[in-house]
Amino acid sequence: MLIQHKQTASRGIFFIPGEEEVLLAELVYMKKEPATMIIEHTEVDDELRGQNIGYQLVHHAIEYARVHQLKILPMCPFARAVIERKPEYKDVVLEQL
Repeated sequence: MLIQHKQTASRGIFFIPGEEEVLLAELVYMKKEPATMIIEHTEVDDELRGQNIGYQLVHHAIEYARVHQLKILPMCPFARAVIERKPEYKDVVLEQL
């Protein structure tokens, strides 16, 4: 599945589109200064559960943060849990989890 990304000046979303503009999966974030990305929400449709889609969304957000030299504050419980299990993601986390 192809994860897409849209962003405005202060908000963004990594997502998998479905039919008729329905999203099958999404990770929503807000950008704050200085160079902080706050992951607010992650959701995966029942149709895609069990396929590691949530993990892939978090991974895309981590890679985006690295490329753009951002620090992540994972307010979303799911994203926080994924980051806690992956020590290799700690370099982009704003606070120690």
